[in-house]
Amino acid sequence: MIERTVTYPVELLDGLAAVASSSLLRIAGAFREVLQPVVAHSALVIFTEDCTGRPRKKAGDPAIVEGVAIAELDAVRQRTPRGPVTPVTAGAAPHADRPTSAVIAGAERPIAAWLADTGALLVLTDPEGPIDDRLVGALWEVVAAGIRQQVATAAPDYLRDSRAASSERAGAIAELTDAHATTLESILAVTRSRQTSADDARAAVTEIASAAMVELRAVSDRDRQLAEEPVARAFARLREDLRPLARFGGPEVQFIEPPVDGRALPGEVAHAGRAIVRGTVLALVEQSSVGRVRVQWDCDGSNLLIGIRDDGPGELTVDTPSVQQLGARVAALRGSLDVQATPGWGSELHVTLPLDPPPATQTRSDSAAALTEREWSVAELAAGGARNRAIAETLTISENTVKFHIANVLRKLGVASRVELAAALAASR
Repeated sequence: MIERTVTYPVELLDGLAAVASSSLLRIAGAFREVLQPVVAHSALVIFTEDCTGRPRKKAGDPAIVEGVAIAELDAVRQRTPRGPVTPVTAGAAPHADRPTSAVIAGAERPIAAWLADTGALLVLTDPEGPIDDRLVGALWEVVAAGIRQQVATAAPDYLRDSRAASSERAGAIAELTDAHATTLESILAVTRSRQTSADDARAAVTEIASAAMVELRAVSDRDRQLAEEPVARAFARLREDLRPLARFGGPEVQFIEPPVDGRALPGEVAHAGRAIVRGTVLALVEQSSVGRVRVQWDCDGSNLLIGIRDDGPGELTVDTPSVQQLGARVAALRGSLDVQATPGWGSELHVTLPLDPPPATQTRSDSAAALTEREWSVAELAAGGARNRAIAETLTISENTVKFHIANVLRKLGVASRVELAAALAASR
């Protein structure tokens, strides 16, 4: 392994650069290509709470990437130590305190796992040969930091995709929870019936069913934790993000705390809110004579309300380039942005971000509304430039299934190409 690392440092660095420039939809596939020559594996899975819409990013064996569950990855993460990898002899086995096998996609498999400082987990299934633990760990730290940075910038395309994924996942979890709870409750009712004579069987089935219900609720609660962030915690992370600005001679930043018991924010809204505030503060301090910026968050139960005010020259408008960039992020979540400036007194920005996506019937044209939820997800990714393979990996379906959905989408919308598809979806919003 040392020989490979020393012989091909340029290829590794080039590959890492390619991963860093990959979109969040493609980053798992790009990273797998880099790691495959270092340690052969059947599938690569990334689990990160930074990406609330799609916390799993997968590439490799379809049987694994299509079946791996959040609960399985969370169990692996609980067993994996966090932080930088302690130097070990190249070619040695992974550290003894890391799991070497786990249930992935419903089956016990050999794995290698690393947990970055950001809390993001990397899992390689069926790893072959000796593993340079330090090398893979160092590469993963870089990639994990890049994922967090991409999420922090909250690009409009990411926000739209994240919101769609969050909505789809929430609906699926709700349906799964209701269906399983009803089934298990029925089992409990039957086994507790006085007309049932098999006492031992009843007791055993009752115990199994009760445990299954507890586990199911735990999965549902865990998914909710991944999809939402308490407003107070989201605001605290914002303060940490802006701390270096004041530390290195920037303007004074005053924070007006949100109510601690406010409604939890969908992950994409929390990420977007922080990115919008960071971008706004940077836009404000670019003006001359700005000495103080006030940041305020509130939540009315339906919207995240952001207010930002400075004591500068009062020159910002909606046409200011930096403000236009912020407007694109706000528009991606169907929010509103208002700018008020008084020459000599300062500028004030008000942003409203809806916490819930609007009903599909209110946001799609008649033809677009005819699409199924899966077709809509495929259409949005295709219109955003994702190729069939990337769409398949993102939605954990086969490329043939992607082709089938795209053909249906083009037919239903009456368009002949992906360019026309993008225009049709834009018109339906």
